[in-house]
Amino acid sequence: MPTLRHNSSLKDEIRDYWSSRSATFDTMPGHEIFSADERQGWLALFRRHLGDVGTGAKALDLASGTGVISLLLAELGYQVTGLDLSDAMLARARAKTAGKPIRLYAGDAEDTLEPSETYDVVATRHLVWTLPDPPGAFREWFRVLKPGGRVAIVDVDMINPRPGNGALLRFAAKLAKRFVDLPPPAAHVAVHNDIVSRVYFSQGCRPEEIVRLLGEAGFAEARIDRNLSAIHRAQGKFMPLHQRLERASQDRFIVSARKPGRAAR
Repeated sequence: MPTLRHNSSLKDEIRDYWSSRSATFDTMPGHEIFSADERQGWLALFRRHLGDVGTGAKALDLASGTGVISLLLAELGYQVTGLDLSDAMLARARAKTAGKPIRLYAGDAEDTLEPSETYDVVATRHLVWTLPDPPGAFREWFRVLKPGGRVAIVDVDMINPRPGNGALLRFAAKLAKRFVDLPPPAAHVAVHNDIVSRVYFSQGCRPEEIVRLLGEAGFAEARIDRNLSAIHRAQGKFMPLHQRLERASQDRFIVSARKPGRAAR
C-alpha cells in the first residue's frame, strides 16, 4: 500500500500547479469538450452510473476546474456545487457557468466543510490520482452524501498500461512519435512529475484500489467501467496520432458506488 503523505505544502504545490495551467486548460482536448458527440458521450456515461435525476437533486463536483463537469451535471438536471483549490480555475469556471444552477467555491476535496448528508451525487474527474489522502477523501465524500447517494469517479492510470492491448498501444505511440517533430517538454512537465511522485497513487491510479478504498469508507455496489469509447473517439478527432495511441494505452475508467440506505429523492 502506498504511504500517505499528510503534507499541506504538497496541496499548495498542487493548487499552484493547476493555477499555472488554468490559462490554457480549456484549449486541450480531454479537458474542455470540443464537440456535440463528446458532450453526448459524457452525458450518457453519467446517466449510466447516476441514474435518473429527481427533483431538486444536488451534486458536488470536486476539483471542478473550469466547470466542465459542473456544466454537464447541470444539464442533467442537478443543482451543482463545485469546489476547487485554485482561484484561477474558479475564475474561469464562473465566467463559463454564469446563469446556470451552479455555485462555485474555493475548497478542499479531502475536507469539503460541507454539511453531512447533503448531496445526492459526488462527482470527480481526474482528481483521485492527485490526492495525498484518498482514504480520508472517500470517508469525507461518504459523509456528505445522503443515504442512497452515489459517487462517480472518472480517472486514469497514466503509469500502468490498460488491461489487454495497453502495452502494445504504448509501444505504437513511441514509434509514432519518431515521425513527429515534437517540441521540447513544457516547463510544467517536471513539476507535474515531481507532484505525481509524492501522492498516494504514485505507482499508478488503479481502479481496483479505488474500489477497495471505497469499500473501506463504507460504500457499496462499487463497479469499474472502462467503456468510455464514445468520449475517447470524439476527443481523438482533435489529437495527433501519437497522442491518440498514448491515451488509448492508458487505463481510463469510471468507478461508481453507492452509500447504503434509501435514496431520498
